[in-house]
Amino acid sequence: MEQWKDISDLIKSKKHHCFFDSAYQGFASGDAEADASALRLFVSEGHNVVLAQSFAKNFGLYGERTGTLSVVCNSLEERSAVMSQLKLIIRPMYSSPPIHGSSIVKTVLTDEELTAEYYDNCKEMATRINAMRVKLVEVLKEVGSEHDWSHVTEQIGMFAYTGMNSDMCDELTSKYSIFLTRDGRISLAGLNDGNIEYVAKAVHDVTAGKSITS
Repeated sequence: MEQWKDISDLIKSKKHHCFFDSAYQGFASGDAEADASALRLFVSEGHNVVLAQSFAKNFGLYGERTGTLSVVCNSLEERSAVMSQLKLIIRPMYSSPPIHGSSIVKTVLTDEELTAEYYDNCKEMATRINAMRVKLVEVLKEVGSEHDWSHVTEQIGMFAYTGMNSDMCDELTSKYSIFLTRDGRISLAGLNDGNIEYVAKAVHDVTAGKSITS
């Protein structure tokens, strides 16, 4: 948290506003409470934080587009003014959001037993994803890759920036039907024991003898 404290101090000194994007809470460390520690530090430091929070991935509600926008205000008057402006933006966009996804999240997070089960599910998923991260690097070495892939295991979360360039990504898609963004970001959640060797061999094929960004 020391680095987050430094960032907080710098933002204060420059009088900037803070916007947090929380799309993977619980999938970073496996602990949803720990993943919120930076946000809570900023609030405790007195920042008027704006938080965009998505439940699409960590609740399995991607098709429902479920999330929240939270704003920390200094007073009731400020809260009323912020809410007024938000309503002016929301009204012409969608007016009334879908209720199904938000009802699921509310049901889970207002029930202690369901919340505990949800936290366990997040931890289980994060552990599995991290295991696939480590195994991908191990299998890349096994299939003959001489690149240093340590930057992959040093990252956290659902995705990994592989260091592959756009041409490598295009070749992975056209030749091996492996789909990823052209900046080299892959979804580790899509890996399993049945396909990881295929993916590793394909990555090795398109990167062998070429430089990657670590």
